Amino acid sequence: MARAARGKAPRPRPRPPRGLAASLRRLLAGAGGGLGVAAAAYVGVDYLRYLSPAWHGRLMPALWAALALAAAARAPFYRHWSAELRAALPFLGSIAFMLGAFLCEAVSVRFVSAVMGLQWHSSSKESMPFWNKGPSRSSLGKKAKRLSAAPLPDTGQWLLLALNEKLPQSVVDLLRAHVITLHHYLMLFIMLGFSVLFGCIKAPGLGIATRYMFTMAIGRLLRTMTFVATILPSARPWCAAARYQIPGHPHPWAQKYYVPYASDSDAIRRVIRDDVAYAAVQSYPGEYRPDWGRMSFLVDILRPTPGEGPSWYHLLKKASGGCNDLMYSGHMLVAVLTAMAWTEAYGGWISVAIWLLVLHSAQREIRERHHYTVDCVVAIYVGILLWRMTRFIWSARDASRARRLAKLDEVQNRLIHAAKDSDVDEIRGLLKEVELAGQEKQGVSQRAILAFAAATIIFTLTCVVLALTLTSDGMHGFNRDVT
Repeated sequence: MARAARGKAPRPRPRPPRGLAASLRRLLAGAGGGLGVAAAAYVGVDYLRYLSPAWHGRLMPALWAALALAAAARAPFYRHWSAELRAALPFLGSIAFMLGAFLCEAVSVRFVSAVMGLQWHSSSKESMPFWNKGPSRSSLGKKAKRLSAAPLPDTGQWLLLALNEKLPQSVVDLLRAHVITLHHYLMLFIMLGFSVLFGCIKAPGLGIATRYMFTMAIGRLLRTMTFVATILPSARPWCAAARYQIPGHPHPWAQKYYVPYASDSDAIRRVIRDDVAYAAVQSYPGEYRPDWGRMSFLVDILRPTPGEGPSWYHLLKKASGGCNDLMYSGHMLVAVLTAMAWTEAYGGWISVAIWLLVLHSAQREIRERHHYTVDCVVAIYVGILLWRMTRFIWSARDASRARRLAKLDEVQNRLIHAAKDSDVDEIRGLLKEVELAGQEKQGVSQRAILAFAAATIIFTLTCVVLALTLTSDGMHGFNRDVT
């Protein structure tokens, strides 16, 4: 009886950990959705730059300091550094792949912006090239005038203008507000990745980062193939004249294969019938051909001018979002991938809020003529499908739980026999085997893991600073007339 009484005595509950790190962990990973509160606070405080710059200057550094201290306090107690180390090589590979995709995209953006010439981007006389000015226009000038591209009709733009007339002014002002921009989505994903330190998402954090960047690279390459395939006019026809010094005349390829058949119905019928570029190429100014050494093959693609810098790299830095409509929206792709990552890894009310912000961003892209409606629609479903397709890289499903259940099935009969025999030591040993089955294997020394942890934190913080610098509203707002 005494033994039975001792068996039924309640075990003392372990005392919860104390201290700053434990408090922050409970805040971020608690049932109240502390990570969501932190994300909402970041977006809200950053919006104060428009409402109260003084308060924004006080609160934003305090918020970042609090989040940085939380991560630094938790990092030494993180239990999955070995899993992060195993995910490091795929992570670095995804970075290289993404940078390569961005380089390919930048070259293609410059090409589609320059291939038709500056005159094609605008029909205003002020933006015409030198051979098309003056009271007497040549036949070349008349033909070039007819080749000027006007913005495409967009029913999404019409709808938003109609809603401006129907909705209350306060609602219209909210729709026009720059509540969230590109760098917010990037920072929201970085916050999600760092939350692995607090157990908010499944480890490894580098795993979800690898999936995010790999998916981003695939999306950028698909986008590049799409907007290079068919050149569409910008929704902002003044963009090219205000930003670029590209030649005013079309590229020699366009001179031969597009200009003679652009507006003449008989010429179009004949080229369809014969399937041969039969028309003679008219006289155009020559192309500027600088010596770029091994990179001189890019001259025909980038179409440099003497005033745009000494190398191809200078041209690519100025390419930014281009001055054509780029099907589909790269900004919306980033927004959708961020929303998908939050939905799968964390869920909750904050994921719903991020999706609402994605829709707000989409209508603002259309409203401000950065994109046509079709670009935003395509970016949304392409982003969703691509994220679904890359689940093999990282998934929110708990693989360790599946391993524990498999081990439990394996030792089930032995557990039953041990329970019948009241063999407590055997039961403890079997349960220990089940628990160990769900843990990661330690393949490296503790010193190597700590060094990797420090390097990872420093590298990630450097990326955060670069993301904030390169996508800040001050520089980013001008550089993306149309993306």
